[in-house]
Amino acid sequence: MSIDFLQGKTILITGGTGSFGSNFTKFLLRFSGAEKIIIFSRDELKQFHLRQALGDDSRLRFFLGDIRSLKRLQRAFHGVDIVVHAAALKQVSTLEYNPFEAVETNILGSQNVIDAAIDQKVKKVVLISTDKAAQPVNLYGSTKLCAEKLFVSGNSYASRETVFSCVRYGNVIGSRGSIVETLLKDKHKKEVTITDERMTRFWITLGQTFKLVLFALREMEGGEIFIPKIPSMKIVDLFNTLAPQAEKKIIGSLPGEKIHETLISEEEARHAVEYGDYYVILSDFPFFSADIYKKYFQDGAKLPAGFCYASDTNKDWLTPEQLKIITKS
Repeated sequence: MSIDFLQGKTILITGGTGSFGSNFTKFLLRFSGAEKIIIFSRDELKQFHLRQALGDDSRLRFFLGDIRSLKRLQRAFHGVDIVVHAAALKQVSTLEYNPFEAVETNILGSQNVIDAAIDQKVKKVVLISTDKAAQPVNLYGSTKLCAEKLFVSGNSYASRETVFSCVRYGNVIGSRGSIVETLLKDKHKKEVTITDERMTRFWITLGQTFKLVLFALREMEGGEIFIPKIPSMKIVDLFNTLAPQAEKKIIGSLPGEKIHETLISEEEARHAVEYGDYYVILSDFPFFSADIYKKYFQDGAKLPAGFCYASDTNKDWLTPEQLKIITKS
């Protein structure tokens, strides 16, 4: 996929020191031709380590700040062409115990990103969302669903000078703190815990997340949620592949945990299209003209009645051999 459209652009990544942000920055430095890449995050130590890892590159800027501060975002967004909003609180169990912290960052912080982008006339803004936002059962998923709704409605205030869209995907293989990373670090664990043997999840590589975000940035008209076609895998099969010698201890589902995840609900599918290697949920709010989405209907295909994109009914499954190749285990 061509990324010539990023040539000479100034790109800012909120949460830029996280797994996605730091690796996406490396990708952009190598391939994009961007004029400037700004890392916006609140952890000075992580910024220090990332600066060391990336080396002395004149295209890089590091901006300390918190998305809870609208004033700081307005300063950071000045002169920026594209914002990728990846900053969020994400630990499900932690956020169940600290709910309003999630609200302040994931919801109010996302609204600050929208307001600052409109004020500073940023051209394109993409929210990084999660499968947990579809039919959420925990606070984290609920806050990300709210963030998605805010981003979609943000287009009604921007007069097309700034456009907002979202991407939504599943578990990232090998991301920092993930179960895959934990198992790879300790391949000789004697015991692992599994909450439910029936559990399935969607899986995506970091490289696929980059392609998704770039596809969204290139194609977005405003208000879409872009979703990749990615495989599912049973959690039991993942453990058997990465920790075959470990004893499996079943402990039961945790609070706020689903047995299976959903990327597109049946209700969302009614206004979604299949578009190449992706699905696109189109906004059904009246402030979007049908002309804006014309290309999706011309080049894409409406989803069949009753369609639901869930990890247990997915047609594409990740095999143990494929997982071993991806993780080089």
